[in-house]
Amino acid sequence: MGKTEILSDAELRINGIDALNKALGVSGAYRFLALLHKEPTDYVEISRKLYEKQSIDEIVERMKGK
Repeated sequence: MGKTEILSDAELRINGIDALNKALGVSGAYRFLALLHKEPTDYVEISRKLYEKQSIDEIVERMKGK
């Protein structure tokens, strides 16, 4: 992966929706986005599950795009 670039909010939205469409298909992406608006989301719990088996150094390296 190359140098990490800072995306504008619009670019981030477009890239995020594109990634969802590729991963889930159009209808799956739509359902996922609808769920985010329908139900409260515990982002702390989601973060714990995403990062539970990773060290701080691993997380930081991934953030840097290395």
